[in-house]
Amino acid sequence: MTEQAEKPFLYVVVCAAGIAADVSKLITAAQERDWEVGVIATPVAMNGFFDTAAVQAQTGRPIRSAWRTPGDPRPFPPPDAVVVAPATFNTVNKWAAGLADTLAVATLCETYGLGVPVAALPCVADALAAHPAYRDSLVRLRGMGVRFGEPYSGEPEEDGRRPEFGWERALDLLERR
Repeated sequence: MTEQAEKPFLYVVVCAAGIAADVSKLITAAQERDWEVGVIATPVAMNGFFDTAAVQAQTGRPIRSAWRTPGDPRPFPPPDAVVVAPATFNTVNKWAAGLADTLAVATLCETYGLGVPVAALPCVADALAAHPAYRDSLVRLRGMGVRFGEPYSGEPEEDGRRPEFGWERALDLLERR
């Protein structure tokens, strides 16, 4: 647990996928499990993929998407754990390759060296998931200790409805020892 907070601190990394509109479900579940939550979003996710004002109100903290300047205070304490949800094709591949070109991916890259537990809920279309680079990225990240939930493509089921995205599954993965 962090010294700066009474509760353990969870970073939620949000990527640009349509399902990100429901990220408040993950935040609510985390808060109900006694986590303090801070959100880091990819720059594209900040462009209308989720309600940033509602998320800021829910967490009581600003959403981070860009690096702070050296003189600025850190807006979040160090993480006790990190959830990446939804984890997109682009973010998974950049993360596995160590391409830390955004705050979100840099944060994910750094977690390995800090030994922070990470759970990821992929949201990747089947056609993209078939790409060999993506499969290789999953192997690399699993080798680094990242805990993955079941893949979610968002493809409609036979009845035309989309399956539920298992937001709480990410928290369950973190509790696994």
